[in-house]
Amino acid sequence: MKQLALALLILSLGVTGAIAKQTCKQRADEKKLAGAALNSYMTKCASDATASCDKAAADKKLSGAAKDSFTTKCVRDATGT
Repeated sequence: MKQLALALLILSLGVTGAIAKQTCKQRADEKKLAGAALNSYMTKCASDATASCDKAAADKKLSGAAKDSFTTKCVRDATGT
């Protein structure tokens, strides 16, 4: 019984993680944003992604070109652009 509960917990965390991995572009498309609303949303989302990616780079103790490369790819993956 404990194994079943553990398996269900792991499965639910995996599904939650997959949902959380949506890009900014995908979320904007779901919300059917266009024009100024889309631009504003994407700008804020990119700003939030940059802050998050900078923190992740600091946590990994990256610096210089490695930090720049990591942050650029991280932001691109998060925004979907």
